[in-house]
Amino acid sequence: MTKLFLSLHVIAAVLAIGPVTVVASMFPKALRRAHAAPGGREAYAALRLLHRICRVYAGVGIAVPVFGFATASSLGVLGSAWLIVSILLTAAAAAVLVLLILPAQGRALATVSPLGPGAEGEASVHRVAGRLAMLTGVFNLLWATVTVLMIIRPGSTTGA
Repeated sequence: MTKLFLSLHVIAAVLAIGPVTVVASMFPKALRRAHAAPGGREAYAALRLLHRICRVYAGVGIAVPVFGFATASSLGVLGSAWLIVSILLTAAAAAVLVLLILPAQGRALATVSPLGPGAEGEASVHRVAGRLAMLTGVFNLLWATVTVLMIIRPGSTTGA
């Protein structure tokens, strides 16, 4: 059963977290493009799509810790320090995504018009895009750290 849980955990991480990290990283540039595009219906539609993908895959990403807890429980490592740190970092990454990135994307989307340059000034859009890029970088760094902890865990029996 452990191998099944571990397989599902890794598959969920690849299929759910991977797209969020990529799409959230694409959003700031798409925001700048959508703001600057004259008659930018396509740029606006792309921006909406990126935000929707982030929201949907954030929901699907709940499977990652669910299968992670099942795996850790079956391995008997729930009290291990490396796992507790990974859980805290995962919670921090989830908080950054759900409380900061997704709402900021939604607000940014509301400032861009599908009919062309929005009412927001260019400096404001660049500031919002820069903040989103920074938050996404923090999110990605947290997940990268969790991934490293999962691979090179203290007390590993894999010899790594």
